[in-house]
Amino acid sequence: MNISLADIKNAKTTLQGVSYKTALVFNPRLSNMSGNQVFVKMENLQRTGSFKIRGAYNRIANLTDQEKALGVIASSAGNHAQGVAVAAAIYGIEAKIVMPLHAPLSKVTATRKYGAEVILHGEAYDEAYNEARRIQAETQATFIHPFNDPLVIAGQGTIALEILDDLPDVEVVVLPIGGGGLISGVALALKTINPAIKIVGVQSKNNPSMLESINNKHLITVNGTPSIADGIAVKTPGKLTFELVSKYVDDIVAVDEDEIASTMLLFLESAKVVSEGAGAASAAGIIHRLTHYKNRKIVAVLSGGNVDVNILARTIDKGLVKNGRKCFLTTVISDRPGALAQLLQLIASKGANVLAVSHRRETLDIPISYAKVELELETIDAAQVMTLKKLLEENYYRVIIQ
Repeated sequence: MNISLADIKNAKTTLQGVSYKTALVFNPRLSNMSGNQVFVKMENLQRTGSFKIRGAYNRIANLTDQEKALGVIASSAGNHAQGVAVAAAIYGIEAKIVMPLHAPLSKVTATRKYGAEVILHGEAYDEAYNEARRIQAETQATFIHPFNDPLVIAGQGTIALEILDDLPDVEVVVLPIGGGGLISGVALALKTINPAIKIVGVQSKNNPSMLESINNKHLITVNGTPSIADGIAVKTPGKLTFELVSKYVDDIVAVDEDEIASTMLLFLESAKVVSEGAGAASAAGIIHRLTHYKNRKIVAVLSGGNVDVNILARTIDKGLVKNGRKCFLTTVISDRPGALAQLLQLIASKGANVLAVSHRRETLDIPISYAKVELELETIDAAQVMTLKKLLEENYYRVIIQ
């Protein structure tokens, strides 16, 4: 089945009253950092917390009565699961969702609350997909593919129509890529309406399956590694999405875990916005990979905000360390009264704040009459960390900073 702009416009009509028209917000911080006018499409504020409701609902809305009676099944790392669960609940359809064993707890819990039966299976999305297909063959339920389905792609493409409504002269649109459903629909719509608009996809370096497939001109399976961007951790892109990306997408770049984490922190601090890893990927790509774009009107699609609070806390810590806002300092001091106070006084003289102190005498790697001190410090930036290290070394401390 081919997909056209007409299909995307039909999906927009189908989604009226179900999905939200999310805001397109100018972001001063991203604009200043990149030298462009950067606007963020806030799909993290979409119903269910991500764009996935668009494609899932459009697919389920087009089921026959017989198909509805047999129910639906899907596989998902989390966001598609919630979209399918909500869409099925609206139509009163039974829904089963297979999710990886280590899917974020917040996404598993939300999917169950929306009324779907959740089955946890496999270490990664692709194993969950295979299990869902096995169950589908037994039950004859309709499989709602998260990306490789024309109606799902058309639903995701409605984002493009909203972008053009709010910013008709957009020049570049940057989107995250997992299986490719989001970027396929958006790129098809935008390129059909205005071929001059540049479409850029961003993947995690830990799972660059679409990038490798495009580079090799055929589908590639990448056995990647765990990523903070779990929503785009797909081993094998879809055949249909691969064809659409090959035709309509101008460039694909990959960002690393630290870049994604620091961008999540940037959104949280500068825009007071919660983004999941996959959602932050597009902005991370603008900051770190698309430096050749200047003075352009760019839209970054923030695809979702469904991040587990524990992962968010670890992400914030990682981002603070990367940006020099927090550091871990280890040194050895004389085990005598006043030695620790002297060390802390030097640290305070440079304006660093001590968050935690560990003082140990019994470790085997230090001499008797000495103690190992491990400090967690709050700092302003990396320059302050280096200034502090230099001061301590000038006072004859051997310092390791992480």
